[in-house]
Amino acid sequence: MGDQLLARHPALDPARQSELIVVIIEATTRFTKYAYHKKKIALVLSAMRHYAADLREAGWQVDYRQALTFQAGLKAHLQENRSKRLIMMAAAEYPARQSQQNLENSLLEAKIQVEVEILPNTQFLAGQFAPAEKPGKKLIMEYFYRAMRQHFGLLIEPNGKPTGGDWNYDALNRKPYDGKVKPPALPAFAPDDITQAVLSEVEQAAPKNVGSTAGFDLPVTRAQALASLQDFIEHRLAYFGPYEDAMSQNEPVLFHSLLSPLLNIGLLEPLEVVQAAEIAYRTGKVPLPSVEGFVRQIIGWREYIYWHYHRDMPDFRKLNSWEAHASLPGFYWNGQTEMNCLRTVITKLLDTGYTHHIERLMVLSNFGLLAGIEPEEVNDWFLSCYFDAYDWVVTPNVIGMGLCADGGQVGTKPYAASGAYINRMSDYCKGCRYSPKIRSGPQACPYNFLYWNFLLKHEARLKANPRMGPAVLGLRHIKPDEREIIQRQATTFITQLESAY
Repeated sequence: MGDQLLARHPALDPARQSELIVVIIEATTRFTKYAYHKKKIALVLSAMRHYAADLREAGWQVDYRQALTFQAGLKAHLQENRSKRLIMMAAAEYPARQSQQNLENSLLEAKIQVEVEILPNTQFLAGQFAPAEKPGKKLIMEYFYRAMRQHFGLLIEPNGKPTGGDWNYDALNRKPYDGKVKPPALPAFAPDDITQAVLSEVEQAAPKNVGSTAGFDLPVTRAQALASLQDFIEHRLAYFGPYEDAMSQNEPVLFHSLLSPLLNIGLLEPLEVVQAAEIAYRTGKVPLPSVEGFVRQIIGWREYIYWHYHRDMPDFRKLNSWEAHASLPGFYWNGQTEMNCLRTVITKLLDTGYTHHIERLMVLSNFGLLAGIEPEEVNDWFLSCYFDAYDWVVTPNVIGMGLCADGGQVGTKPYAASGAYINRMSDYCKGCRYSPKIRSGPQACPYNFLYWNFLLKHEARLKANPRMGPAVLGLRHIKPDEREIIQRQATTFITQLESAY
């Protein structure tokens, strides 16, 4: 599959190379499910074609096909080659995995008799080891993360204790960006002939999709992916930790790795990525808080999200615990809003296909939560716009963590925040017509009155959450007349968003 471009794919048995034919299918309908960002389509198609070329060069027989659907391409291959056995790796996404499980019967209906073997997915560590859940007790991410580190021996000392004495250095990784350290340029990979052909095809075939292929210079091969990993380890990992939650108008990437799209299509594997980071610490090149924060993102957050997705599907996408039904504002598709944080982040996203995790959580998802936007609409928008977006990672992050529409299955609290948080962690508020210090009125930041309206609307429920209790206690300082003003302004604002859409 197009997101399984693994150098060590479990079906690629070198001892049986002469017996095996590798089938890779570009399924047209898969690329039209959403209005995907053009850079994402270009990345996947170019990576698939380079992967096929690399396999051929290594001596593998490769049947690379273009078809309307994956099954149509597979049926055509099997009809021509009459193979006795079909070996696949389990898909990362739930719908594709369900389709795999029904594939043998589906092929039989087309009078194709073939034995289908589905191998375990090796792109995720959680597919190889899953921390045990205690009956009746929620397995939170922190303890999932600790169990993963212990099992895979990451940042663990010979005595079994965590390196440095603590499991988590998050408290040291919350600095706003002050501009004193200039982030280095990202590695750029000039498009070769294969990629140039893909870029031309994408622009012609998907004129109404999000964004543009202009300036495409992403890594599309295993060698380029490894070079990107090495570049991050050498030039940005040291400062990743302190500034991992910072946001900047002038530095869109800061010290983030941009390795997620490469991990998500298989050009990199999670264990090799975190082991490279650990080596950088062990050899004295990178401080522990930065390495631990990065390792936590990969084997804590990423693996936990994947584990939750397959644990809770297929119902996850329809969850809506806050009963939020407002429509997604039109400015999510064009960035045309007076809120500078949203305008900056969305404009950057539409241009590049990327924003880092804190902008996704505390700007985009936070607004969706506070404004009561229909969770599935927000989810579909993320799937359309991000070049690293796949159902397994977007749905539990947006429906679960970002909007807390799952009732707290993924996270332990809703990540609701006022303009004060954005002001503290970014420079967006300096260029905005709204004030993050005013709670209501014409100059008030919409995040402020939406935040307090959210607390007022769900006060009873939020009081019961130990992590939200202190925030709810702040309501006692708001007099009844101001409560009414806040609620009225929030209602009017949301109504105007919907009418504009």
